[in-house]
Amino acid sequence: MAPADKKNIVIFASGSGSNAQRLMEYFEHHPQIRVAALFANNPKAYALKRAETFHVPAFLFTRDEFYNSDKVVKQLQQIKPDVIVLAGFLWLVPQSLLQAYPNKIINIHPALLPKYGGKGMHGLHVHSAVIEAGEKESGITIHLINEEYDKGVFVLQERCPVLPQDTPEELAARILQLEHTHLPLVVEKFLTDQEYSSNNN
Repeated sequence: MAPADKKNIVIFASGSGSNAQRLMEYFEHHPQIRVAALFANNPKAYALKRAETFHVPAFLFTRDEFYNSDKVVKQLQQIKPDVIVLAGFLWLVPQSLLQAYPNKIINIHPALLPKYGGKGMHGLHVHSAVIEAGEKESGITIHLINEEYDKGVFVLQERCPVLPQDTPEELAARILQLEHTHLPLVVEKFLTDQEYSSNNN
């Protein structure tokens, strides 16, 4: 299958980008799907270095460009993404982008929504809150996004234990393993399963 026939993933990232790298690794030699671009809102995001390693084109944008112009949407239209994956992307997606790609934007959240979601709940903030609440389990939620933080339709939830002696960092490492295992599989299924795609269109 020629590259032009492959389905396109566009990743949005704000930080380290380990999930972005996992997607790039998984789809590097995939016959049907490729990571077509990485978009970042942080010039210091290590995700940009990861994209360079995998020869994935990267685009940097400012808050003003994201919220007050059509620059990002126009760049996306040239790439024609079949799915957009938010992999550690911390800004709320504007209505213009949601309207341009309805039911095609997937987010991964490091907790079992609807608990421990919303503005400011990311990274170690989430894991600290889970531990402080005395939860016995946590996990990941992969979901479609809408105009509110962490409120979209769930695609997948996977669970792991919270151990009595866990630090936020130890829980984060366990959660990250779940993310790296399941995110590529969910994206692959989203793009190749006809029944799944039609149910979400």
